[in-house]
Amino acid sequence: MKPAPAASPDEVAGVRIPQTALAILAAENACAALEPVLVGHARRVFVFAALIGRREHRACDEETLYVTAMYANMGLSPAYAHSSLRYEVDGADAARSLLADVSPRVAEDVWRAIALHTTPGIPVHVSPLAHVLAEAAGTDLVGTNYDAYTRAEREAILAAYPREATFNEDVIRAIGRGLAHRPHTTSGTWSADILARMDPDYCRLNFCGLILGSRWSRPDRDVSFRP
Repeated sequence: MKPAPAASPDEVAGVRIPQTALAILAAENACAALEPVLVGHARRVFVFAALIGRREHRACDEETLYVTAMYANMGLSPAYAHSSLRYEVDGADAARSLLADVSPRVAEDVWRAIALHTTPGIPVHVSPLAHVLAEAAGTDLVGTNYDAYTRAEREAILAAYPREATFNEDVIRAIGRGLAHRPHTTSGTWSADILARMDPDYCRLNFCGLILGSRWSRPDRDVSFRP
């Protein structure tokens, strides 16, 4: 049984933590479905993303941003242990279902932000929400734009949502477990590197190999790529 979710502070690093019914439900669902390391990651991502939005004048609705952060990794939960989709798409679909009673525009913006948050170079051109989510995820995972935050901001975030000493190893294992049954979905994303570390039998797709070995080159054999 997962531990009961800890009470969320009202404010972290000057960012108000949404306490609407929808935000509370999103957090409860994340806590019930995800490993604690991914829940802590989601909470920090929200605050980092809100601060990015302020700094770059890309302000997002805080409730919408909170739901997006809570659901960004929902596709890694055991509920999708038999899914053949990219985990980002599973999380995006789950968020869109949660937002069924919200405006279609908001739901689609959230869907795109989650679906693309591990695809480098694209989110910045999609929407402010997609941009700040992807940037914040990079900050918490690999220290992207670390110095763009003040020391006080970083310390406040870690005080509210600690980044445990074993976070690096724990988050790699948590993501790897959610991907192990669908290695073909990791092509072109950070996830490929995780499976390369976690699974000794993982074989990374090589696009040059796909071109050189395509059906056009070998018309007598069906060697087409099936994702």
